[in-house]
Amino acid sequence: MADSPSRAEIVDMLRQHVEAGCTDMLAEAPVNHFANHSTPPQAPLEPTHEIKPEIKPEVNFKPAAPQLATPQIPTANAADSAAASAEVAAAADSLEALQNAIQGFDGCGLKKTAKNTVFCDGVAGAKIMLIGEAPGQDEDREGKPFVGRSGQLLDTMLATIDLSRAENLYISNIVPWRPPGNRTPSAEEIAICRPFIERHIALAKPDMLLLVGNISNKTLLQTETGITKLRGQWQTYEADNISLPALPLLHPAYVLRRPETKADVWADLCALKTRLAG
Repeated sequence: MADSPSRAEIVDMLRQHVEAGCTDMLAEAPVNHFANHSTPPQAPLEPTHEIKPEIKPEVNFKPAAPQLATPQIPTANAADSAAASAEVAAAADSLEALQNAIQGFDGCGLKKTAKNTVFCDGVAGAKIMLIGEAPGQDEDREGKPFVGRSGQLLDTMLATIDLSRAENLYISNIVPWRPPGNRTPSAEEIAICRPFIERHIALAKPDMLLLVGNISNKTLLQTETGITKLRGQWQTYEADNISLPALPLLHPAYVLRRPETKADVWADLCALKTRLAG
């Protein structure tokens, strides 16, 4: 009878197993699985009774009736809403009356998703009126135009030529309600809100306009020329027997995205300063 392996031999064999990749013990005693497979498989047992095929009841399928499309509830007609806003705006005889009229106007869908009606900021009666596009998230929350990151840049830009909303500048927007997700206002939404800003200009009575961004210029100057071509070139705003010089400026949000345009902004501000000095 062979001698039992010594402890050192056992440790050595275990180490060989580990090196071979055998790291887990499945049973206390070894099992010869090859010997088990040598036994031929047993034939399947014959059924003791006849198996009859299952008979399922016949089911008659009828084609489903076509589903009718859900009727769409028509929204308020944009032309009617624009006519209504024009009537409401024309009836306002003061800035306060106009603000109240806009806050009470329900003909624009943007009002339903906005937290606040953003009417104005700055000094009413100032010689310079700056008009932006539409409120963003910060403006919607605080109820004032240009108070977010782009607004802070705007204040910095204007301060270089001694303009400030606290002293000599009046600010508003084309659209007084924030579009969801800060998207661009639609043509219908702009058409509805346009009578409000035109009446706003008439009541504020500025000597000149600063039109900031693409929408402001296209709406009030009635042009399809983009802001990058218009910027820095004096235009004329005309409406309701009013004629005012207007300077198109790049929107500060655009400048934040394109820092290389700061030189263009500085050149336009210098042109504005020269005009003010003259």
